[in-house]
Amino acid sequence: MGSRGSHATVIPDGDSIRRETGFSQASLLRLYHRFRALDRNKKGYLSRMDLQQIGALAVNPLGDRIIDSFFPDGNQRVDFSGFVRVLAHFRPIDEEEAGIRDPKQPEPLNSRMNKLRFAFQLYDLDRDGKISRHEMLQVLRLMVGVQVTEEQLESIADRTVQEADEDGDGAVSFLEFTKSLEKMNIEQKMSIRILK
Repeated sequence: MGSRGSHATVIPDGDSIRRETGFSQASLLRLYHRFRALDRNKKGYLSRMDLQQIGALAVNPLGDRIIDSFFPDGNQRVDFSGFVRVLAHFRPIDEEEAGIRDPKQPEPLNSRMNKLRFAFQLYDLDRDGKISRHEMLQVLRLMVGVQVTEEQLESIADRTVQEADEDGDGAVSFLEFTKSLEKMNIEQKMSIRILK
């Protein structure tokens, strides 16, 4: 009778996932339950359609781009470890943890640099390592909808690319992207609460 609850607490590769993502055991358990709830057909993986059930993504103008990040290289399914790896980018940075990190270990998924890489890929629609004016314009359209005229959007895109484009190639590289965001506190913006 009581065995059903104990099965739900066994997370496949839980220790490995916890080390890689930095999530606590309690957070990982909540994410596992959320994953299982989204996997209504008990397939053991999530599809795009499953992720579209998440209300916060449905109303987010970049929701489709965020969903795309769960499916790199054209994969059509994401298992629990892949699901948690993407969500780890949104985990707040623990300053104490950052100070004691072993430099020989991979950079945490929620590090400032990895958060910036994640944000950059939301804009780099064709994944060529640059954000073009066209890509900037597409993302701006998603974010502001019909609240701004096309002419205003084009002006914003032109100005944004021009200000960040240090090498004059008409696009924004990852390095230029990071430099342009140095004045902003990107960590706070990306540390949203994912465990509601």
